[in-house]
Amino acid sequence: MADIQKVNGAHDEQAGETDALAVQASLREDELADAAADMRDSVASFTFDGDRDDVDHISGAPVERELVLGSEDPRDASLEERPLSEDVAWTGRIFNVNRLQVELPDGRHAVRDVVRHPGAVAIVALTDEGRICLVRQYRTALGRVTVEIPAGKLTPGEDPLEAASRELLEETGMTAGKIAFLTTIASSDGFCDELIHIYMATGLEFSKSSPDADEFINVDLVELSELVDAVLDGRIEDAKTVVGALLCDSISHRLNFSQEEE
Repeated sequence: MADIQKVNGAHDEQAGETDALAVQASLREDELADAAADMRDSVASFTFDGDRDDVDHISGAPVERELVLGSEDPRDASLEERPLSEDVAWTGRIFNVNRLQVELPDGRHAVRDVVRHPGAVAIVALTDEGRICLVRQYRTALGRVTVEIPAGKLTPGEDPLEAASRELLEETGMTAGKIAFLTTIASSDGFCDELIHIYMATGLEFSKSSPDADEFINVDLVELSELVDAVLDGRIEDAKTVVGALLCDSISHRLNFSQEEE
């Protein structure tokens, strides 16, 4: 009898252990299911090109009209997103990445990751002989040397005009007799608020460069027409340099056209 009781006891212990393992397995399955659901929700928040079954809006029909700038068209109000919250997701040396929760025009919520940048300046520096000043610099993000117009970021509260003079001198050793504002561009407004203010510098004189401690630069003076040709051939990829070169070319053609009319 005692032996039978021992066997039954052992059997009960094994059954108990089996039940406990089954409970643990069930809990793990529940945790995995919850984790998978959280992941799907997260993906849904970030992905807007997937399942569109519950999305019933379409783009506005093409309209032939004069140019109307952003936020100047009454219809633009129906495109606006309303920020609900904003938190710093990552802090860097030059910029931060913030995560925003926004309400879309149709009432749905979405997540926007935005690079918060202090802004920058770029300088189209032209010699009296019609050559443009370019800097050669290794760009780690691209893994190669690029050819660009001089540029640099703004310090907080810095006047862009003063920053343009500073960056031109630091990177190229050039001082300008005259600096004029050309335009402002958004470098990548799909995810970044950086604005680059582009200036034209003339009356150049060489002084002494003073690049940042981590900047190693060579400076070229190139015929403007040669740079424009390289831009049009797709051999210049830096956005601010493309804009600066084409602006100079456009201004030159307009000036020539005006002189011919006179």
